[in-house]
Amino acid sequence: MAWHDEAVFYHIYPLGLTGAPKENSYEKPVHRLNTLIPWISHMKEIGCNALYIGPLFESVGHGYETTDYKKLDSRLGDNGDLTNFVAECHRQGIRVILDGVFNHTGRDFFAFQDIKKNRENSPYKDWYCNVNFWGNNEYNDGFSYQNWGGYDLLIKLNQHNPVVRDYICDVIRFWVKEFDIDGIRLDAADVMEFDYMQALRQVAEEVKPDFWLMGEVIHGDYTRWVNENTLHSVTNYHLHKALYSGNNDHNFFEIAHTVKRLYGMGGNRPDGLKLYNFVDNHDVERIYTKLANKAHFVPVHILLYTLPGVPSIYYGSEFGIEGKKERYSDDSLRPALQLSDYADALRNNPCTRLIAALGRIRQAHKALSYGDYQELLLMNRQYAFSRSCGGETIVITVNNDDSDYVMNVPAGAGVTYVGALSGQKVDVVDGRITVNVKANGGEIWVPLLEGEDLADRTGVVRENILEAAANEKPEMPVRQKKNQGSEVAMEMEKTVGLENSPGPKKTRKSEKTIEAKKSVEPGQIAESKKRVRPGDENGGECKNKSDKPEEKTDRESEAFERGKIAGLQEAILAIMEKNGPVTDQMRRDVMENIYHDSLINWVKSFH
Repeated sequence: MAWHDEAVFYHIYPLGLTGAPKENSYEKPVHRLNTLIPWISHMKEIGCNALYIGPLFESVGHGYETTDYKKLDSRLGDNGDLTNFVAECHRQGIRVILDGVFNHTGRDFFAFQDIKKNRENSPYKDWYCNVNFWGNNEYNDGFSYQNWGGYDLLIKLNQHNPVVRDYICDVIRFWVKEFDIDGIRLDAADVMEFDYMQALRQVAEEVKPDFWLMGEVIHGDYTRWVNENTLHSVTNYHLHKALYSGNNDHNFFEIAHTVKRLYGMGGNRPDGLKLYNFVDNHDVERIYTKLANKAHFVPVHILLYTLPGVPSIYYGSEFGIEGKKERYSDDSLRPALQLSDYADALRNNPCTRLIAALGRIRQAHKALSYGDYQELLLMNRQYAFSRSCGGETIVITVNNDDSDYVMNVPAGAGVTYVGALSGQKVDVVDGRITVNVKANGGEIWVPLLEGEDLADRTGVVRENILEAAANEKPEMPVRQKKNQGSEVAMEMEKTVGLENSPGPKKTRKSEKTIEAKKSVEPGQIAESKKRVRPGDENGGECKNKSDKPEEKTDRESEAFERGKIAGLQEAILAIMEKNGPVTDQMRRDVMENIYHDSLINWVKSFH
């Protein structure tokens, strides 16, 4: 058992979070890193015990075009600031890993500058791949070289050169000695030479016990990188894609099959392949933006924290902020934030409360870190699995449908199970539990042994987190730009009667009917939310206060309903057009949706 086996990561892109200038003037250090010290206690409050932060070292721009591996970026401060920052993380129980950009350097790196100056006579001409003094590049240097990703700004290091390897290995030793870090995330590991990474692994074993190497790998057979000789873990882009698209498409099969395939890669053992799981990061759109139904924030994150692997939260996403990838810039994915703007998030923001609860639950139950994985139920919109370790079996149930769903699934030892997010208790009958999984929600069911009290189960909430997450939306700081969706939704309340829609404090007739029933059979929809076409709100009967139908009134009512639908469709298309190009298929999807409640939810989803 190593610290990273039980890690819950927080991910910070420091140049963005601190609001550092986009370009480095290489002038006097500005101590922006120190402004992140309050974020350390915030990480701990939301249940994180590890930090991935980077890039940090001197570079000319976004941080991945390194100028000096042994000097903190002057836009962030000096080396003393980083030493103190890591020490404070350790004091608060937070492990720290840094970005290691060892595949390429920037053009201001000393070795490349020497090649520019001395050309064929430079002792560093073999530090880079395919340097050709008969060629040229976009900077008109009078020679060409192999770059990374098609960018001449990033020059590919010659990883077969033993001098280069020794230099990078010494950089790792320096980072551990100077800053006392606990691991490294290798940038662009999927294009690095395997024997090069194996040399880095040998240094990792040497510098510090349980020093963790995690690599950025997009796709492929992850076991090529994750093994005893190379890396400890890689980024799980397979699961990242499945988590958001599986919920958007109401297709839990995509998620379950991805998990099964990855679990099989590791030999169907919980310790076989511990991947770095995430739902967003500094290179991809925010999860709150990607989700078509914002309510799916709940099942997505329950899965993130309970499926095999090491979970990670990207800074700001615990508040439910949005970030859309732009054509020529990632700035919207890497915003500057003020923690003081979210001072009340743990009390008032349902997203933050959910993430904090999941962090506590994850750390309280070793089965979620070390337990084997067993699929229990799988349907398009419902999914259940268990994690078992040391005699404890935890059952996870999720539902991305707009209606509640009753599941009957196998359970482990215990007389009673309790929902760690809701506090609800269910009895074990013949080795199984029957649970009602809320619409667009989920639960982590923890066993209570005979004679054990709820208070004994660490990690179980004392308030119903799920109820709060379902009924509230995250509030954004005043300083942020008001969201278009919220503006339109407010306007719709005035124009199409949204103010009369059921709110969280009201109980619909169907809900009262469900509550009155003594039991619901497993597999049944617990609460019907049948789509109603305009004019059919009363079960197909159009009734006035009088028993006699009035044809004129019916026609007016139908016209009014059609007008409401058209207004909602126009509002949705207007928001879409502001956010980017609207394709013919997107337009058809909107115009073919003639269901009032569905359109209202669509408008609200932009908030």
